[in-house]
Amino acid sequence: MTVPLLEVTHLNKRFAGLVAVNDVSFTLDAGEIAGILGPNGAGKTTLFNLLTGFLAHDAGSVRFEGHDLGGSLPHQIVNRGLARTFQLCRPFAGLSVIENVMVACLAPRVRRRERPERRAREIVDAVGLAHRADTAVETLPYGDLRRLEIARALATRPRLLLLDEPFAGLGAGEIAPLSDLIRRLHAAEGLTILLIEHRLREFMQLVSRVIAMDFGRIIASGTPGEIVRHPRVIEAYIGRAAENLTSGGAHGAA
Repeated sequence: MTVPLLEVTHLNKRFAGLVAVNDVSFTLDAGEIAGILGPNGAGKTTLFNLLTGFLAHDAGSVRFEGHDLGGSLPHQIVNRGLARTFQLCRPFAGLSVIENVMVACLAPRVRRRERPERRAREIVDAVGLAHRADTAVETLPYGDLRRLEIARALATRPRLLLLDEPFAGLGAGEIAPLSDLIRRLHAAEGLTILLIEHRLREFMQLVSRVIAMDFGRIIASGTPGEIVRHPRVIEAYIGRAAENLTSGGAHGAA
């Protein structure tokens, strides 16, 4: 039997009296592009932090390619092939775009295989930042900072990429090109992607499977079309947005 790329089993995290992640279980197969959907406070980013070692879980397990990640530090998880981006872009100030990506290329699993500068330039070109390679990161527009976040994650050669709100702060004209980039990375490199996003229409057009959360629990899982019609999801937080997505075709571009 094929082992899932990612297997999350009965994961829990509590902050004092708040249960942020409550008995969460799901699997992710290699090659999938899936999404975590939920309102603010649903536990989505906390879940990402647990998967990537920025927080320790209280109970349950996270297995990546069959390996238990319990107790692993973030850099150890990255070196296994699981990378992420963050809601807030925090590049290394004082460095150029290419230098920021080169830092990520110093990860042992990349450094063993090729020269960091060569790998960095390939990635910068792939995400559409070749013309800004020598630009200081402090001068980048926000849309390019989002691309830089993805570039730094890609530089570690992940097999699974977690994207935390990649469209946050972007204008309408910036979202479609970034969506296209994510689709290309998924298709061309066979990259498995799990993302969080609050822009429902763009989110539903991008993913093939949705895991819906509310108050730290998974309340539904299925295709975008199934999720926008799921009574519990609608009751919890989509409401009128679900009707708009349904009438407009929630998954028309997927």
